[in-house]
Parts: sequence; structure tokens; C-alpha cells
Amino acid sequence: MDRQTALTPELIFQTLNAYQLTAALKGAIELDVFTGIGEGVRTAHALAERCQASDRGMRILCDFLVVAGLLTKDGDQYGLGPHAAAFLDRRSPAYLGTMVQFLGAPELRDAFQDLAAVVRRGGTMMGADGTVARENPLWVTFARSMAPMMTPAAEEIAALIDAGAGHKWRVLDIAAGHGVFGITIARRNPNAEIVALDWARVLAVAQENAQAAGVASRFHTLPGSAFEADYGGGFDIVLLTNFLHHFDIPTCEGLLHKVYQALKDGGRAVTMEFVPNDDRVSPPAAAAFSLIMLATTPSGDAYPFSQYEQMFQRAGFARSEIRSLERSPQSVIISRK
Repeated sequence: MDRQTALTPELIFQTLNAYQLTAALKGAIELDVFTGIGEGVRTAHALAERCQASDRGMRILCDFLVVAGLLTKDGDQYGLGPHAAAFLDRRSPAYLGTMVQFLGAPELRDAFQDLAAVVRRGGTMMGADGTVARENPLWVTFARSMAPMMTPAAEEIAALIDAGAGHKWRVLDIAAGHGVFGITIARRNPNAEIVALDWARVLAVAQENAQAAGVASRFHTLPGSAFEADYGGGFDIVLLTNFLHHFDIPTCEGLLHKVYQALKDGGRAVTMEFVPNDDRVSPPAAAAFSLIMLATTPSGDAYPFSQYEQMFQRAGFARSEIRSLERSPQSVIISRK
């Protein structure tokens, strides 16, 4: 091996220190550094004054974020990189800084503290049910913080199923969370009635969002467990967004059988998930999601489309097709009864 191809420990060093990048981003969001720079506060000293921080701390944090690719630097002047400008400046319509409340929650971080034990066990060390524990308050945090990230995907899904055509629809939104997916359909289709199912405290957040979107009169709630609630029937669309990955295949199939029974003939189940290829290592974002499920649930996973297709078939669905999303690493599976 010559000098040009010699291995160095840099990858190992960077990987072991990767938690520092998370901490730096979280700290910068909490200090509102990105908005300050967007407003024209460009030096470490001026940012320190605006953010009520030390000059030394601000300089080192901003330099680190330059190295990370989130900021730029010209002399002593800092600027926003494209991702920071789009997603981390509070003035941006695509602002995603609220995500730190959920993705940076201590409960989720702690789930990875002893990953060796998690791997030995084959599931979460958070407790018997991890994040899917009954009435877990973490999902209230999710509902309040993750809606901005889901909005572009919700718009794409509404377009994929032709919500704008205005058909008289009944839509069941399972594990609705913030309610954005059902709300987006209701905004596009004035003839759509939405039934949102989730824990009562989570649905309170969804109702707030429906009120803000002007669709509260057509947004109805069904509190309880997706596995225990009586869905009723006659639905044209059932939404399953970011839900099935929390459970093993038999549990998913049992739920999908309930979904099948709740749909009209010709009705559609619309599922959004991280869907890796059959090799389970590509594409990177979808494949890596399985580790989150390992650390935070007893039996969840990121399933390839081939497995989802089998699940829906076994539940009685006639056919399923997968669609990629332009503004999300996730995919949409549309399954027809």
C-alpha cells in the first residue's frame, strides 16, 4: 500500500465523535444562531451579543458549523449554507428547527447509550414497549415539533391520490400525530371528511392544527389505540404514515386486515415509510432507519417493498405500488382493495 492509498483512522475518529455534530446543531438552534446570521448578524462578537453567549463560545461553535457544511466563512464574516438558509432560519417558510424537540429528546438519545445491549437483546432497552408504550407522552412532543418536516410529503401525497379532484371522501388517518396528512387532503378537497385516530393528548395538537388550517369542521377525532379502536367502515382512503415500521410483520398484517375491512371496495391504503431496497443497505437514509427502530422499539424495522407487498397481499389487498417522493427520503405505497 503506497502513501497515496494508506489508510488513516480519520473515519473511525469522526464516527466516534459524530455526537458532537448533533450537539452543535442542537445548541445553534437553541441559541438561534442561524436566524441571527440570516438577519445580517455576521461576526462571532455580534452573534454572541445577539444570542447572549460568549465570544469564544460563539466563534468555536460557528467555525465547527462551517466545517460541518452548515455555515460559510469569509474573513470574520459568517453566512448560511444552503441547507441552513432553507431549513434553520426561523424566517424561512420551510423552517425545521422545531424538530430538535423530538429528535433531540433525551429519551431518544438515551436509547442509544448502550447499543451493544440493544443488539444482544434484539430490541429496545427503553422499557417493555419503548416508544410504542401506551399513551407515551413523547408522541405529543412529536406532534408539536415534526409537522414542518412532514408538510412537503403531505402535499406530494395529496397530489398522488388526486385529492384536488374534489371527490366526496371519507379518510381515516391512523396514528395521525400532528394531523398534517389528513389536514392537507382536507385543504385540497372541500368534500373530504377526516377521521384522525391517535391518543387523546396527541389528537389535541392535531385539532389545533386543523383549526389553524380552516378545516376543523371536517376534522373528527377517534381517540385510542390503532389496534383496539373500532374504525367503522366506508372509508375511501386510509392513511398509514410513519406507523408500520414500529412493529413486526405479524402485528402489521393484523392491523392491515382491520384497514382492509374499513375500506370501501376500490378504496386505497396510503402508506408512507422509509423503504430500503432488498439489500437493506441502500438507499442510505431509508436503510439506516432500521437502527432507530432497533434502539427504540421491541420489534420494529425498515421493511423493503417486497415485504410490504406481501403484508398487504396477506391482508387481502389486490395490489400495491410504490412511489418515490421528491422532497423526502421516504416512499409512498398505495394499496388498493
